Amino acid sequence: MIDLSFLDLAIIAAFFSATLFVGFYVSKKSSSSSSEYFLSGRNMPWWLLGISMVATTFSTDTPNLVTDIVRNNGVSGNWVWWAFLFTGLLTVFVYAKLWRRSDVSTDMEFYELRYSGWGGRFLRGFRAIYLGVIFNVMAMAGVTLAAIKIGEIMLGLDPVETILYAGSITVIFSTVGGFRGVVYTDFILFFAAMVGSIGAAYYLVNLPEVGGMTNLISNQNISDKLSILPSFDDPDLYIPLLIVPLAVQWWSSWYPGAEPGGGGYIAQRMLAAKNENHAIGATFFFNVMHYALRPWPWIIVALASLVVFPDISSIQEAFPNISEDKLGQDLAYPAMLTKLPSGLLGIVVASLGAAFMSTISTHLNWGSSYIVNDFYKQQVNKYATEKELVNIGRISTVSLFVLSSLFALLLTNSLQLFEVILMFGAGTGLIFILRWFWWRINAWSEISAMFVSGFISIILNFTYLGDYLFSDSGLFETYYKFPAVVLVTTLIWLIVTFLTKPDNSQTLINFCKKTNPGGPGWERIKVEAESQNISFDTKSKDKKWSVPLGILCMLFGSFAIYSILFSTGYFIYGEINNGISFLTIGIVFSWALKYNWNKLNKLN
Repeated sequence: MIDLSFLDLAIIAAFFSATLFVGFYVSKKSSSSSSEYFLSGRNMPWWLLGISMVATTFSTDTPNLVTDIVRNNGVSGNWVWWAFLFTGLLTVFVYAKLWRRSDVSTDMEFYELRYSGWGGRFLRGFRAIYLGVIFNVMAMAGVTLAAIKIGEIMLGLDPVETILYAGSITVIFSTVGGFRGVVYTDFILFFAAMVGSIGAAYYLVNLPEVGGMTNLISNQNISDKLSILPSFDDPDLYIPLLIVPLAVQWWSSWYPGAEPGGGGYIAQRMLAAKNENHAIGATFFFNVMHYALRPWPWIIVALASLVVFPDISSIQEAFPNISEDKLGQDLAYPAMLTKLPSGLLGIVVASLGAAFMSTISTHLNWGSSYIVNDFYKQQVNKYATEKELVNIGRISTVSLFVLSSLFALLLTNSLQLFEVILMFGAGTGLIFILRWFWWRINAWSEISAMFVSGFISIILNFTYLGDYLFSDSGLFETYYKFPAVVLVTTLIWLIVTFLTKPDNSQTLINFCKKTNPGGPGWERIKVEAESQNISFDTKSKDKKWSVPLGILCMLFGSFAIYSILFSTGYFIYGEINNGISFLTIGIVFSWALKYNWNKLNKLN
């Protein structure tokens, strides 16, 4: 536990006061309609939405998760989430414009636009609760768990006190300010969080027991943790840490903030953008910041923690009041922060509060939008007034926070929850990618994939059969479990797709006319539309299909960002030649991206 000085307390108080002020300042406009409350009138600029996306994913559980990964699997272990860059840039160059054209209020509304009949209505209502409540509560619980650990180690607070202090302010400005309040406060939270993480990394790596970056790099405690790529001599390392994430995970699994084909709170921000270009710009800015630049301050602190707290027992010895059920490698991050000096400590505590509030407020507003637009308005009261919808949104905001707080009290560590969410979404991602471009996918495809993925995940993770098939002593190595779920889920939803009737032609024609996805997967529907004298897009008859070029931009963008990621790491390690080499590669790929992006804009 640390003692906060008057300066620290003043910084924290000023920060939280500014956040509450913003929430109340925009409350009147946010309350005027459900569109204002959840999408700010669809008039947000790219830079503000991009910063909001970055701030949202700058959560209290993210540095804890990264620390957990680095301490267990080294820097290369981060490929478990770095692989999602492909997902993010596919959204930028292929799906952002489609989401903006759809003009839906939530990505759940997409289901009744794309699928016909009972299946589309069922999916919209069911997934609103499945994602907006169940998965959303799990994601927020992970964030709250991290806040609890920070509160225990840094401030000596028990879990309930942390939830009450941090949560009350978040719930107030989220409930009052709506989406506009969330985005505006995200702008403040982003800079506070960046200053805090960079300042903490710089100070902590220069602690006397660490001795600066040069001594850290040469320390024997981290000699096997530094590599950005796992060793290719050991399949038990490179297959689960690199091959599975890059070959299977990024396109096959649903995860909040990295949904294949876009979705969730990322889609919410794209839908709130002024136009297609602003939606693309916001998403691209987010991916550059999220993957290329932001991870390194957390990684540096995680590596330094292995010198100061080499194992869990050393953390437990330094902080004997930590409850047993919250003890894990992720505690090393807040443990390191207790060594910060006055002033910087206040900034860092405020930045952690910023990270918590930004993520929780986004998840609350996003989940509430599902409950209001896709469940209450569709299933309960189709004639609800705008005032009633806003009030239901506020009630659901408070309820979601209470549920996530109760669940957080049952969890142990961030990595545990991350892996569970990944597994439950395994195999569904390909549908989210293809449903825009293949007319034959129907509501039953998604329904079957969703239930099969969850069922198989439960069987393989919580029964004897899972241990028998996938374990160190089983028939297959543990790292084959995830691809197995993906394979079985994909086979079943494909079989179900061809055994069930396709959606009616009029729904498919209307979908194409509104979003104009193009491509060979819609040829049959295009022919049928032409027989009815319906044209999807009269302005671009002679233009080529833009998706192949969009995928090329995705690849160039991914290689550019990964090169910058590598370059930054090598410069930090003091390997200047490698740093310059990867920076040069990054510049080349950036030029290739710019050239092809200009061509893509002409097609769009």
